[in-house]
Amino acid sequence: MEQQIAQDTTPIFQRIKDYLLGEIAAGRWKEGDVVPSEQALVRQFGVSRMTVNRAVRELTAEQVLTRRQGSGTYVAPQKYQATLVEIRSIADEIRARGHRHRSGLHLLEQARASELLALQFALAHGQPLFHSVIVHFENEVPIQVEDRWVNPACAPDYLAEDFSAITPNEHLMKAAPLQSASYSIEALPAPRDIAAMLAIGPRQCCLVLKRKTHALGQIASVVTMWHPGQLYQFTGKVG
Repeated sequence: MEQQIAQDTTPIFQRIKDYLLGEIAAGRWKEGDVVPSEQALVRQFGVSRMTVNRAVRELTAEQVLTRRQGSGTYVAPQKYQATLVEIRSIADEIRARGHRHRSGLHLLEQARASELLALQFALAHGQPLFHSVIVHFENEVPIQVEDRWVNPACAPDYLAEDFSAITPNEHLMKAAPLQSASYSIEALPAPRDIAAMLAIGPRQCCLVLKRKTHALGQIASVVTMWHPGQLYQFTGKVG
């Protein structure tokens, strides 16, 4: 086993972290479940207690695991974070935590602006808009459904982009650098389609961020981002 691990370029402690995260993401270990002891992980991976301890300690610091004195180590309630003061790509947010980002494209189309969207974009009713629906994953856990409408005048190549390699936010920041933004946050029950994409129960509470961005003197995008309420929190800092 040690030889197999040594042949991998990933540090051993990171492989142990990835294993633990993978079991949680797959649902084999749920919130409140006890995870294998450090001694059991030492035997399983054939490594030192110090290596296992580092993996468990880092996951505890990242609030993925929680330790109870004299009882063991458990899966902690998961709270993924997003900052509000600075608009960042969700992929950057996830990578900054040392986790893996993946996106799944559910819809990419051109559509006509409804009356409500036309009002939001300050365009005439029926004007063409680009529309995308993407699910973002953190370590294979779905944490955001991004439902975005885009002004073609600000990002004419939007429909040609590969959104498995770049996020809509990253594309828009290059095509039409941000001038300003406004947003609101509310708690809403998940519609059935959103619940399915987030792998949660229908009507389960979500934190919903709605944001409108301005670029090139126009409204560039209107986006609604759904996050499972039990997994997510928003943070911010000014000054």
